[in-house]
Amino acid sequence: MAIDVKSPEFGLLAQTDLIDDRVRGVPPGTAAISPSEVPAQGWRPADGVMALPVLTLDEAAFANNRDLMLRYVKEHGVEIAPHAKTPMCPELAASLVKAGAWGTTVADIRQASVMLKAGLMRLLLANEVGGRGGALRLARLLASYPKAEFFIFADSAEAVAALAEAWRLEPAAPNIGILVEVGAGRAGARDAAAADRVIEAIRDPGPDARLALAGVATYEGTVAVADAVKTRAAIDDLMALTHEVYGKVRGLVGPKIPLILTAGGSSYFDWVVAALQPMIAADGNARLILRSGAIFFQDHGGYARAMAAIDERDGFAIGGRRVAAAEAFRPALRLWAEVLSRPEPGLAVCGMGMRDVSYDQDLPRPLRVHRDGRPLVEIAGPEAMQVLKLNDQHAFVAVDPQSPICVGDVIEFGISHPCTCMDKWRVLFGLDEKGRVVAAHPTFFG
Repeated sequence: MAIDVKSPEFGLLAQTDLIDDRVRGVPPGTAAISPSEVPAQGWRPADGVMALPVLTLDEAAFANNRDLMLRYVKEHGVEIAPHAKTPMCPELAASLVKAGAWGTTVADIRQASVMLKAGLMRLLLANEVGGRGGALRLARLLASYPKAEFFIFADSAEAVAALAEAWRLEPAAPNIGILVEVGAGRAGARDAAAADRVIEAIRDPGPDARLALAGVATYEGTVAVADAVKTRAAIDDLMALTHEVYGKVRGLVGPKIPLILTAGGSSYFDWVVAALQPMIAADGNARLILRSGAIFFQDHGGYARAMAAIDERDGFAIGGRRVAAAEAFRPALRLWAEVLSRPEPGLAVCGMGMRDVSYDQDLPRPLRVHRDGRPLVEIAGPEAMQVLKLNDQHAFVAVDPQSPICVGDVIEFGISHPCTCMDKWRVLFGLDEKGRVVAAHPTFFG
């Protein structure tokens, strides 16, 4: 799935940056090499030669999830701008665009800079930038990218005024589209009256502002609660408000202006499509753009449960039939760590901790034990092996007192919540189906 790093369409993608054994995962003693040279090294995390712990990407699983989600949006008459905050990897973001994604979503100005430098020119900034300072920083950035097609959220007249001032002060910045954000639980206009004030500010920004009323944005994930019935009711209410505000925007700009309506994370995109796609189809001059990002990586925890919930509501359809999302999407991330100590019969202490893996939703899940590069044990479930807690650098793993696991074995873990795992890694190593490193994807979390 590697893309042409010399392509002018996607820029250089940092493939000329050198890595050496100061980068986690790179075997000690490795001289500086470029990421493009990594596949020739023959590294395998299971054999203990790579510096452990190390985070890897199952390339086949990522490609499966990419093709599946892109097929879903195409068949349902919507588009997707995958959220880049999950991997912050321009190479992976560009591969999704090359495969058919409409564009790329970012969460802040620095993330936008990373993607623009990689040649990704169609961006949604799914956030507000704050006041005058943030607006000026964005205008200065975009002044260097006159061909950028850029859309940003706004939920207050003050934010619009700050953007208008910044664009007057930075005439080299390209025109941008403003999406009126409606929301609950996070940012966003809370009702139609608040949205009206934002709309009016965009329509009358003053001279030389070069801001366009480009559509409506929202995010449904922030209204979710533990109760599924209450979650559905809250999302329905938000979709109804989104529908109402979009109707006002369309009425004001007229039928000839193309508009964007964007929503949809990785957990409730099926409800978003069901609620908003019919309106977009009837409009005839608009796009419904999902922003799901973590779904391309999936996991063994929070998003695994999200896919199971989609299946419970028969929410995922491909080729005109219901498909089990929990089976179709495949977890693509693994964390590999070796057993450092067996101080007690029922305990193994592994060399990974909170500095290496996500723990905000679930602890890592042991999947397999490897010895000398070969699988030794397939973990059937938590009754066989379970992570009890994490320290900074250690994982405390409960094992059967009679387990053959010993010091030096390498354990392959699944993770929960890709967003708070990948941000700990400077390079994501891609594995083929035989567990060999076939790619090194630089990340840019700052």
